[in-house]
Amino acid sequence: MESLDAVLAAHRAYLLGWNIGEAGGPDLVTYRSDVPHPPLNGVLRVTGRTPQDALTEARRRLDGVPRVWWVGPDSDADAADGLVSLGAVEVARLPIMTVAIADTADAPTPAGLHIAETTDLDTFVPAYARVSGIPAEGVAAAIDREKAFAGDGTVIRLAGRLDDGRIVGTAVAWLTDGLLTLYFVGTQPEERRRGIGAAMTRAALDLAAGRGVHTAALTSTPIGEPVYRRLGFRTAGTFRLLAF
Repeated sequence: MESLDAVLAAHRAYLLGWNIGEAGGPDLVTYRSDVPHPPLNGVLRVTGRTPQDALTEARRRLDGVPRVWWVGPDSDADAADGLVSLGAVEVARLPIMTVAIADTADAPTPAGLHIAETTDLDTFVPAYARVSGIPAEGVAAAIDREKAFAGDGTVIRLAGRLDDGRIVGTAVAWLTDGLLTLYFVGTQPEERRRGIGAAMTRAALDLAAGRGVHTAALTSTPIGEPVYRRLGFRTAGTFRLLAF
């Protein structure tokens, strides 16, 4: 099993792949995609800075875009509380979940669902945008950023389509340093409770295993956590998501 430090480094590397702004040094890591969706702009790490100094610098780098602060185990232990004292609001606590791929449970593919890698970003991005809450006016920017993605790992995008060609499930597999990290795992609202999300996750796990990857990780939303727990994922840490 990869260490939590490796999981956090992979998470930073993926979101920095969206960055077109100033990332800064390891003491204050920021990313800016200019997509009007808070999770795609923000602060990834705060160490060795006072909360006020971190806030002032982050505001300079991220002015004009909605954003979040991911304050997790790779930030100073008192960073979140310090930011809250300056007016930050905790918008979520998200578990960082990991699993040894060999220990995961099976998940059958629902009848009529066909999962395959896709490079058609013009249909793939709108599908995950609808589930993730990216506004319609931000979809074009998200497509542009996906096309120009600058991560130093491998991104594989999986689309789950029905027989009529509609994308009803998505998953992004981020492979770096022997680790799979999952993003944009989602099911269109009208197709939920059919096992599509579990099947998309299972397909990504199988793909990674076929490439010699042994560990998977993700940051879960409340709606996805029961699905991941059934597959075998367990909590290894927590992100406090903050916003001003």
